[in-house]
Amino acid sequence: MGAVPIIDLGEAQAVVADQVDRACREIGFFQVVGHDLDPAVEQRAWDAAHAFFALPDADKLAAAIAPGDAYGYGPYRAERLAASLGSVTPPDLKETFSIGPFVDAPPDLDDSAASFVYSPNRWPAALPQMEPVFRAYYDELAALVDRLMAAMAVGLGLGSDWFGPFIERHTSALRILHYPDLGGQPVEPGQLRAGAHSDYGTLTLLRQDDAPGGLQVLDVHDRWHDVPSVPGAYVVNVGDALARWTNDRWRSTVHRVAVPPADVDRSTERFSIAFFHNANWDALIECIPTCLEPGEQPRYAPVGAGRHLMDKFRSTQPAATAE
Repeated sequence: MGAVPIIDLGEAQAVVADQVDRACREIGFFQVVGHDLDPAVEQRAWDAAHAFFALPDADKLAAAIAPGDAYGYGPYRAERLAASLGSVTPPDLKETFSIGPFVDAPPDLDDSAASFVYSPNRWPAALPQMEPVFRAYYDELAALVDRLMAAMAVGLGLGSDWFGPFIERHTSALRILHYPDLGGQPVEPGQLRAGAHSDYGTLTLLRQDDAPGGLQVLDVHDRWHDVPSVPGAYVVNVGDALARWTNDRWRSTVHRVAVPPADVDRSTERFSIAFFHNANWDALIECIPTCLEPGEQPRYAPVGAGRHLMDKFRSTQPAATAE
């Protein structure tokens, strides 16, 4: 496993598809440039993320995630991502704000559990511009994923529109993350900014800054590698659902956000924005035909995309991982 490759989406789709397939097979991670996202929309979202986490705690907590819901403010040390892989760790050293679909559940969706992924978005009254800014950014990122999924389909030997019916009502989440400067504060044994985990859905887009203590990926030899911040790029990684869909042809790689070195001589405050793309709630995740070799059997039973997502998410929350 080498460095995370950088793929220029301005190349021909066939070239991009081949590069994406190779990266997803070998590493499960790549970075994209040439994505043509509106830089003004990106910057407004980045500025709003900084403004939100600068609010007083009372203003942030007024938009806290309600019990049983998915979206809103997640306080500092409220989550343990490593719990999704069955690990017991101290809480993660981060705070979050999560946003879900801006549409109601489809009227024909006959599954009461879907109310979780379609739970209401909560917005801070102290920052009224946040909702329109992140609505626009959510739409930009969803369009980028559509472009990526078309190239991915080609890389799998499918038509570019193959994933379309499975993601036309996607249940994706946008999450802004703040990792405060630790300022010499003690860190518990095994504690990280974000515990080792794999992502749950189809794929993730990540915008990250270059502060110390950043994203790392685990290779097949159990060695951790830094994923450098590339100006203008988005990190892309395969999620559990997509790995399962491809019968593990593509890797859902374990990753984490490290604690910065104790001797670093600058601020370790870190911000990032992640777009967790998910298939339609009622999409059936089962082995893609082109990912099954002759005589081979699917490694996984079919599973509903929504239930898979919900079970993974709930395993990381305080009720399931209390101290």
